[in-house]
Amino acid sequence: MPPKEPDVVDRVLDTLDNYLDLLHDRVLRPIFLVGRTVAFGFFLFLVAIVVVVTLLVGAVRLLNVYAFSAHEWITYLLLGATLIGIGLVLWRKRRPVTLRK
Repeated sequence: MPPKEPDVVDRVLDTLDNYLDLLHDRVLRPIFLVGRTVAFGFFLFLVAIVVVVTLLVGAVRLLNVYAFSAHEWITYLLLGATLIGIGLVLWRKRRPVTLRK
């Protein structure tokens, strides 16, 4: 029996399948990747904020209870000076907008 030639319906469905695969690979996949990246980035940003706030609260409590129990102002002075120092270091590392390329 000779091999049967595909009928019109099979060819149309194969062509449609190829175009849908092309649409998925060229259009939808990059959109999904960007959306996933934005979602994970936002989640990691929120987790980082929670971790930083928790560490700061823990540092204040640790210093108030064990290091400077009678003088809370020393704790605030120490943490304030540390955060200002970090801010100044980051401020020095910035570049003007025209040089950022």
